Amino acid sequence: MLLIHNPRCSKSREALTLLAERGEGVQVREYLKAPLTASELEVLFKALGVEPPAAIRFKDALAKSLEISPTDRFSRAEWIALIAEHPALLERPIAVKGAKAVIGRPPERVLDL
Repeated sequence: MLLIHNPRCSKSREALTLLAERGEGVQVREYLKAPLTASELEVLFKALGVEPPAAIRFKDALAKSLEISPTDRFSRAEWIALIAEHPALLERPIAVKGAKAVIGRPPERVLDL
């Protein structure tokens, strides 16, 4: 399993702890240090089964400073480019296993995989 992780986020740390307690082999990707490319984000959103705005932290200060909202009419490619340029916009944690992924909000959702 891959965990797209921010160690400064309590929910992300909780998800990692839950997976470790279950003995799940986890590869951690600190996405702020190693941002996802646009093509990786495209695959991720397909695995999540959502459009990019569903995984953006719109209440975050960065989103507010960029003046973006879920009602903006960007194309899928434009949303993905925005997240690739500003990885801190991406919701976390995200667990990926095979062709499926879940946003770990609440952290227990990572156990669904």
